[in-house]
Amino acid sequence: MNILRIDSSITGEASKSSQLSAHLSQQLQQQHQASERYRNVAAEQLPHFDGSTLAAIAAGEAKLADELIAEVTQADVIIIAAPMYNFGISSQLKAWFDHIARAGETFAYTSEGPKGLLTGKKTYVVSTAGGKHKGKSSDLVTPYVKQMLSFVGLDDAEFIYAEGLAMSDFKDSAIGDAKAQIEALVETLAA
Repeated sequence: MNILRIDSSITGEASKSSQLSAHLSQQLQQQHQASERYRNVAAEQLPHFDGSTLAAIAAGEAKLADELIAEVTQADVIIIAAPMYNFGISSQLKAWFDHIARAGETFAYTSEGPKGLLTGKKTYVVSTAGGKHKGKSSDLVTPYVKQMLSFVGLDDAEFIYAEGLAMSDFKDSAIGDAKAQIEALVETLAA
């Protein structure tokens, strides 16, 4: 099993989403003797998608985007740490999605509409937030991430939430609940 773990938090080692994504990856690695490819799109300062990126793709010289697509293509399991900032994902994670969404490689236009080509992979999304947003209109992370994953064919996605991290009454229980959900997921996979 090949795991691709993507972290996108701007808070570095203090990041709860990164800590939880690492915990999930470690559990999967132990359970399945898996290897991990790690990419921190915030720490690496992944460039935003722009006109020069499009020109590089057209010229066949988009080395970074090609590398990011290869990582996703080679992965069996993808773990994405998606902390909420101002109701959405980090701009760095948005840039990662922009770089991997490429017609003819990760999706195709068909007469029925776009069709994702990255099928047969499991995706876990660790979503963290300072407040409580799950299932509310203020949660713009879940629908966006689901849409982008589905667009490229990653339809088998499971979300793990840790919310209320800025609320002293919920912080510890939110992390504990997320870790318990991770351990239950890994246990289910082992069965």
